[in-house]
Amino acid sequence: MPHNSSGTQPHADSTVVVLGVDTHKDVHVAAVVSILGTLLATQNFPATTEGYDELLSWADRLGTVERAGVEGSGSYGAGLARHLAAAGVVTEVNRPDRAARRRSGETDAVDAEAAARAVLGGRAPSTPKTKNGPVEDLRVLKVVKDSAVLNRTQAINQLKALLVRGPS
Repeated sequence: MPHNSSGTQPHADSTVVVLGVDTHKDVHVAAVVSILGTLLATQNFPATTEGYDELLSWADRLGTVERAGVEGSGSYGAGLARHLAAAGVVTEVNRPDRAARRRSGETDAVDAEAAARAVLGGRAPSTPKTKNGPVEDLRVLKVVKDSAVLNRTQAINQLKALLVRGPS
């Protein structure tokens, strides 16, 4: 469902745009591309809930956001992907191939634009990871198990070291 800042359905004469975002730990870089492929604008936003709101409002001022591509929705972009999913516009974008990035002079703005163009060109059809459900439950259990095994191994090694160095 397309999103606009007023919360209402977009009008038929609204300019439709595609949003692309290159995500990082502290700052996300966004680019908005028209459906004809024209880069309209790029801008940085803080990687916070307030920043996500600002990002979507900024994109809405440029047109009706029908789709958005988020690079790294399983890591630094997870919060933004959830925020955009609530607006019904998010798509996972795979990281561009490294050789192509080097040739084009990699910058965050170029990566954000590439994410928007991947969505526009249909090269980003996947749904972002939701971080819930049985797969996430298994991931959490594996993390806990791995941590327990590591702690057990450390405890055994400490006891062995104490026994070897201890008084006879």
